[in-house]
Amino acid sequence: MKQILCFGDSNTYGYIPETKGRYEFEERWSGILSKKLEKEGYRIIEEGLVGRTTVFEDELRIGRRGADLLPVLLESHNPVEHVILMLGTNDCKTVYGASAEVIGKGIEKLLCQIESADRKIKVLLISPIWLGDKVWEDGYDPEFNEQSVETSKRLKSVYEKIAKKHQCDFLAASDYVSPSEADREHLSKESHKVLADVIYRKFVDALAG
Repeated sequence: MKQILCFGDSNTYGYIPETKGRYEFEERWSGILSKKLEKEGYRIIEEGLVGRTTVFEDELRIGRRGADLLPVLLESHNPVEHVILMLGTNDCKTVYGASAEVIGKGIEKLLCQIESADRKIKVLLISPIWLGDKVWEDGYDPEFNEQSVETSKRLKSVYEKIAKKHQCDFLAASDYVSPSEADREHLSKESHKVLADVIYRKFVDALAG
């Protein structure tokens, strides 16, 4: 079977906003997509990790820097025909102080790593959902602030330009889904289903073309 590597953060991992647990395989978007694409001869490899960034080092949690792990995963799961890349939300944290353009440079580094591993790998670059308004308030996530929200909203335009430059497919998750009201940061179960459907249609269209 052909393999699709899904490389992302907590919204690929399937983090449950209400309980901080993890959605079941058949509930998270990558698991739903796996069932949909199985008949097309594809196997999904889930590589979502809570707190993962593109290139920034989290001093409190090891292994969160995406650029350190992506080349290893591409080699260990070889051959990989497709990569679905959705990162950037954690890069918006105040501790990194990164603009949308700087986060875009991190995404470009990851794309270059994929190209170096195998130029035949097809990439679907997904800009993440927006952070919810006032996500920084007490009871939510103090690692973000008002500027973080604005930066998250600018990632779509930055990523779209990068996708064109690297000749990869592009999709904006924020066009279809929003963060749950429960934590203003993560996808609800229903949003996972919606996102899986959108990605599936993207793949079917690409295969037909």
